[in-house]
Amino acid sequence: MNIRFASEQDAPALLAIYEKYIPTAVTFETELPTAEDFAGRIRSITAMYPYLVLEEDRRAVGYAYAHRARERAAYDWYVELSVYLDPAYTGRGLGKTLYTLLMDLLAMQGIRTVMGCVTLPNPASEALHAALGFRRAGISPKAGYKDGMWHDVAWYEKPLGDYPVPPPPVLPVRALDPAAVSERIGRAL
Repeated sequence: MNIRFASEQDAPALLAIYEKYIPTAVTFETELPTAEDFAGRIRSITAMYPYLVLEEDRRAVGYAYAHRARERAAYDWYVELSVYLDPAYTGRGLGKTLYTLLMDLLAMQGIRTVMGCVTLPNPASEALHAALGFRRAGISPKAGYKDGMWHDVAWYEKPLGDYPVPPPPVLPVRALDPAAVSERIGRAL
């Protein structure tokens, strides 16, 4: 297994994983994005945040990323996390590995709080967030309508460090020390 940063060229491989979730309530997207649109998402996210690819034998089997949770400047230190695994690779602790590494990198950037969004019920994702020390911050009842029914969404939050006043600016992921990033990635697996 190998973990590395995603690039736009990963879009087709990551879409092959994501496609398996489109018929479920795990994502509220109802149509698979095009490879071009997905590459644009990767490009946009990687300008500031980590976007990780988990590989086995040079084939993508999972990915995780962070993105801005809210648009106002006061939210600069608050991000939302996502993780997707090829269904053949679930139940092995790989989601926890990706999420943990993602949070380590975000803490290095200066992010203070991370948030996860889980469509209910999803026992595996709920257990993942609990195991990693997230607290359930609330539930939005009937937040999304998909596949002929309304779905509740749970919001999970976790602090990544202290809250200095004023907080230092968040660093773009590419501004982090490459040796420290490589060490964290190497330690993750």
